[in-house]
Amino acid sequence: MSSSDAKITEAELESDLGPRRVYSTSPSSPSRMPAFASVLAVIAILYFGKDVLLPLAIAVLLTFALAPISSRLRKLGMPRIAAVIVTVVIAFLVLVLFGLVVAGHVAEVAQNLPAYQGNIIAKIRSLQESGTDSGIVRRLTSVVESVGRELSNAEERPVAPGTASRPREPVLVEIFAPSRPIETLTSLIGPLLGPIASLGLIIVVVIFMLLEREELRDRFIRLVGYGDLHRTTEAIQEAGSRVARYLLMQLVVNCAYGVPLALGLWAVGIPNPALWGMLAIVLRFVPYIGPVIATVLPLFLAFAVDPGWSLVLWVGAIFLVLELTSNNVIEPWLYGSRTGLSPLAIIVAAIFWAWLWGPVGLVLSTPLTVCLAVLGRYVPQFEFLEVVFGSDPVLDPKERLYQRLLAGDPDEATDYAEEFLEEDYLEDYYGKVAIPALLLAEKDRRRGVLTAEQMEQVFGTAITLVSNLAEIAEEEEQEEEEEEEQKETEAAGRPSPPKEGNGDESELPDGRGKTVFCVGGRGPLDDASAAMLAQILQVQGAEVVAARHSDIPNRRAMSLVPKQSNAIVVCFLNEDSARHATILVRRFKRIYPAIRVGAVLWMENQEERQPPALGEADFVATTLTSAAREALADAPPSLVTPARKIRTRRSSNKTGIAAARSGI
Repeated sequence: MSSSDAKITEAELESDLGPRRVYSTSPSSPSRMPAFASVLAVIAILYFGKDVLLPLAIAVLLTFALAPISSRLRKLGMPRIAAVIVTVVIAFLVLVLFGLVVAGHVAEVAQNLPAYQGNIIAKIRSLQESGTDSGIVRRLTSVVESVGRELSNAEERPVAPGTASRPREPVLVEIFAPSRPIETLTSLIGPLLGPIASLGLIIVVVIFMLLEREELRDRFIRLVGYGDLHRTTEAIQEAGSRVARYLLMQLVVNCAYGVPLALGLWAVGIPNPALWGMLAIVLRFVPYIGPVIATVLPLFLAFAVDPGWSLVLWVGAIFLVLELTSNNVIEPWLYGSRTGLSPLAIIVAAIFWAWLWGPVGLVLSTPLTVCLAVLGRYVPQFEFLEVVFGSDPVLDPKERLYQRLLAGDPDEATDYAEEFLEEDYLEDYYGKVAIPALLLAEKDRRRGVLTAEQMEQVFGTAITLVSNLAEIAEEEEQEEEEEEEQKETEAAGRPSPPKEGNGDESELPDGRGKTVFCVGGRGPLDDASAAMLAQILQVQGAEVVAARHSDIPNRRAMSLVPKQSNAIVVCFLNEDSARHATILVRRFKRIYPAIRVGAVLWMENQEERQPPALGEADFVATTLTSAAREALADAPPSLVTPARKIRTRRSSNKTGIAAARSGI
């Protein structure tokens, strides 16, 4: 294929498929190695500079969360500095009070733990006595006992015979001298200097970022995307709105979970219920792992506090009710808690950020990954980030179906079709997904990348898909019959109003009592499109006979056409097959002059281009809907046929001479 042909093909593909997002990489596109090298460099910087970058990341996320509150205070008439300071002070006071309350409850629980040892030992013994000592409990108990014996034997191990007894080592005595007050104060404050410094740095950064938010936005645009202000502005707005919405809605969801949890645990008698409710609010920010930890801790405490098992069952029931309510009621209601990330991406991101920045990175994993996904959406060099982390499908429905047809997987293709048909009709699926998928296959065939074996595989998989959707087709056919009967009943009860125009063009005509013959034009892909059209006609109640293109040269199709047929439809996926379609239509028209004969030249952008005229054809359609409407129309067939040219054989020389002589 020459370069000019390649350019024409690419232009045709773009005009046929329309503007869309392309995720595949053409051979002429630049290498992505610089982008991957940049990603590796950024990961190294994040890992080795976490002492500085981690407080900055927390400050940025808090800025996203507090910016709407500061903006609301400014709209109420408060000055910028006052609004920012009030917002930051209230936010950090809430965080500090939250931490103090949690620390106090943790200390109280730690003091009461020795009192629960008797209940734990009693329950383990009851499990052993109940006949479960041959299971996991017995093995765990034996392991603990063996470790204890080894430790006691190591302390009292006798000296081996024949060796001299070692002299007893003297006992070390440490003399504690009274320390100076400054040294004592330093030893107490030293471990707290790091967290206090980080907290102060975060507060200062948040204040300045809120004060200079517009200035920082403009500088970021000038630095990153000055050449494309529209794209950069959209990226900043989307990142800010998605992160702020996630943090706010997740906080609301967690509070709606933690407060009832604390009340429920207080009602059943669990010690320190406020601690477990507050921990649930914080831990549920950690995806997947946090809710499990928030559930295990109160269950273990119920196991330790109560000598029986009723308290454990009550706590488990509370968590079960809250999880069902949160997942099925609260989160769907607060739709903004969704982040646009796939579940697998959230898990992988949690593992990555936990390895990079520890437990704090685990909490920040989802907001940071949201920012990366937005970066991949608007920066072409990092487009793979959106493909990896995003929840939106990266393939169009027609591309997904074509890929399954190429793979010979009708089961998954049927699953996708059934998902589509939950909201739409079979006509919509074939017209919007299946026929466009066959058009993609036809384009590959024209480019020479689709072999004959692959075309037969695509045909076989498509036919299997049509067969799998037969049950849905029967259900739609029954619905059509019920609607027609209801219309006839209503029409019999009252006179029908006069019709204006052609009626509702979105509805297909009734096909009951009509017979249609569908056949492919030139290849297996055309045969598959004919089979799909045939099923749509069957849904409308028509009797349909379908044949393959290979039956036409052998004149099998001519004998397969029922004599009582109302229409013959020849299907072509190649829009340049107008000449071949004209020949087939003329052939069918001469054999069956009393039957309407038409052709379908499938086009995806049929609104922009008109179908070509095919001489003797009674109709030419370009879409599934128009093809079904023309095939079921009551219009009479065209009986005008061109006169055949009478060809006479040239006379031989002898015959000509004899004729000349006789004429003389």
